[in-house]
Amino acid sequence: MKIRLEDALQYHSGGRRGKVEVVPTKPCMTQRDLSLAYTPGVGEICRVIDKDPESVFEYTSKGNLVAVLSNGTAVLGLGNIGPLAGKPVMEGKGVLFKRFADIDVFDIEIDARTPEEIVAVAKALEPTFGGINLEDIKAPDCFYVEEKLRETMNIPVFHDDQHGTAIISSAALLNAVEIAGKKISDVKIVVNGAGAAAIACSKLYIKLGAKQENVTMCDSKGVIYKGRATSMNAYKEQFARDTQARTLGQALVGADVFVGLSVANVVTTDMVRSMAPNPIVFAMANPDPEITYEDAMAARKDVIMATGRSDYPNQVNNVLGFPFIFRGALDVRAKTINEEMKIAAVNALATLARDVVPDSVKRAYGGIDLEFGTEYIIPKPFDTRVITRVAPAVAKAAMESGVARLKIDDWEKYIYQLEERMGITREIVRTAITKSQRSGKRIVFPEGEEEKILHASQIIIDEEIANPVLLGNRTRIEMKAHELKIDLDGIEIIDPAKFDKSEEYIEALFKMRRRKGMTREEAARFVERSNYLGAMMVHMDDADGLVSGLTQSYPNTIRPALQVIGIAEGRKRVAGLYIVMTKRESFFFADTTVNIDPTAEELAEIAVMTAEVVKRFNVVPRAAMLSFSNFGNTRLPQSIKVQEAVEMARKMDPDLIIDGEVQADVALSPDVLEEVYPFSALKGGANTLIFPDLNAGNIAYKLMGKIGGATLLGPILMGMKKPVHVLQQGCDVDAIVNIAAVCAVEAIDRKKS
Repeated sequence: MKIRLEDALQYHSGGRRGKVEVVPTKPCMTQRDLSLAYTPGVGEICRVIDKDPESVFEYTSKGNLVAVLSNGTAVLGLGNIGPLAGKPVMEGKGVLFKRFADIDVFDIEIDARTPEEIVAVAKALEPTFGGINLEDIKAPDCFYVEEKLRETMNIPVFHDDQHGTAIISSAALLNAVEIAGKKISDVKIVVNGAGAAAIACSKLYIKLGAKQENVTMCDSKGVIYKGRATSMNAYKEQFARDTQARTLGQALVGADVFVGLSVANVVTTDMVRSMAPNPIVFAMANPDPEITYEDAMAARKDVIMATGRSDYPNQVNNVLGFPFIFRGALDVRAKTINEEMKIAAVNALATLARDVVPDSVKRAYGGIDLEFGTEYIIPKPFDTRVITRVAPAVAKAAMESGVARLKIDDWEKYIYQLEERMGITREIVRTAITKSQRSGKRIVFPEGEEEKILHASQIIIDEEIANPVLLGNRTRIEMKAHELKIDLDGIEIIDPAKFDKSEEYIEALFKMRRRKGMTREEAARFVERSNYLGAMMVHMDDADGLVSGLTQSYPNTIRPALQVIGIAEGRKRVAGLYIVMTKRESFFFADTTVNIDPTAEELAEIAVMTAEVVKRFNVVPRAAMLSFSNFGNTRLPQSIKVQEAVEMARKMDPDLIIDGEVQADVALSPDVLEEVYPFSALKGGANTLIFPDLNAGNIAYKLMGKIGGATLLGPILMGMKKPVHVLQQGCDVDAIVNIAAVCAVEAIDRKKS
């Protein structure tokens, strides 16, 4: 990706200057607000903290505030440009902390020339911050600064240039060694560069099992060997080897691993060719690596390569580490970030790279295929799962190693809090998955030959959500599963052309539809169609629910289900529901897919059916019947219809919290409802929105998905005799898994009732 000077200038200067701002978290609109925020109200809080210093974490932002501290002596690839010129980098670091882990940051650039000055400034900042991220301080000063601060401070101090790169590259190395068929204890490692990152990487590799005698370190003068007199210091001396090699080229002969933390173009194709079989090349100099990806791959085909760049596979990006390491450390109020916490982060990242990658992550990277192997040995920075893997691992390691001052007892709750903090609003989905797990419900997928269905089925088995039944040609399914490396163990396959209950099903379908014009011969043909066979399996109690529609239109998917399974007793119609999940809240929209212009009675029935679904997610429905008017202020047929529907719904379900007609913004504004319409039943605002017609519902949910950035779950088909759910055409694997969980939960609830 090419970034022009003009692009960078415009990005940083356009609108509000710079990249960060301070935003109040409490209201300050009235005199009372001002008195609480500052004097005299703030004095009460000061007295509390004076008596109990630990309460500072309760009443101030200290517990979520990190200082990014730098003197600008080793900025990116720019060198000693000073604190002023380095400020954009520190602001950028703050943006990453906030974006990836919701940690607040003040960037602090200091005009400090000596390591002692840096230590003095950092130590004086301890009352303000919950942690300090040291950044872009030259070696060897950075080693001294971090060592002294860790000895004397009771908050985490972390030099990301050292440990960030070490943690991320260590995770990549563990996976690369496994793929190469080697053991970390046996590999010969050549490290080019002897600065902060290189020394930290080498130390962490050794902690993970590499042998120090197998690590050869080079700097700009060549190999660091025992007895070398020039350009040495105490930190390099630790890695001085008894070796005859004097140049990088000589050191690389027969080496298994090259780790570059130096400058561009110092490794040649001949050097790569001289390495051992399946060589691992981490050329991490930025922006230009020690050898280009193209040259390394041209040198030999068995290279496993990583760089620091986002435009090649396997980017070693520190953003995979520091936000989540600090998140875990802050959440247990750790006194420091120790070796155990760093190793926990390494293992969490390495393990995550081996898991199936969700479609949402693939989409963020242009739809490229991501699968554990030579071109995917480390997770991607925009993988939302990283925070829920790394932060808990770090927090747990802090507790186990005795540096945590808080204890986390409920790890599932903590992971949910992380998801909620980052806007990964999965409470609804989590509820469905939790309720469905280990229920053993059989969910049939008529589109069993589709790649996404196969991927989803494996996740459904792994998560114990249900027992998937795939309909399709067995040979094609097995061949595709083999190509995709999907384990079919636990996944049932039924070939409609060879179904052993065909005669029984044909007879049942014929009896069911013979008064609708269906002959026995037609029934035989229909049973060989996957959607009809799937519906018949549910009808005949050979499956608990059906999920279909990935490759077919909505009408073509629900028609077989309506003909075979039919509408539930007491219901006159079916309707479609979408769950709309914003960053902080979830809403239920209906009808969004079926009824074009429902009558008042039909609207009432849709509202009651929707409320039944909402309750399955452990949510108390508060339903608003939406219109363009509020509580009778406009008397037109459209608004009168909605008023009548409210009264009908109340008669159908006297316990249902429902009101209308009401405008959407009012329904979602508790303050307005309280002040202007205190008689309304919608105390606290609505979470269930019933639209007056299909135009409104369909447009609303699609706008929320595209413009509002909401996550959509649906459509959920309501009103069927047995669980049937229709996928949105072309939806991703996650959506299929989630709908399967919803289907299983409905099957569980129907059995109970």
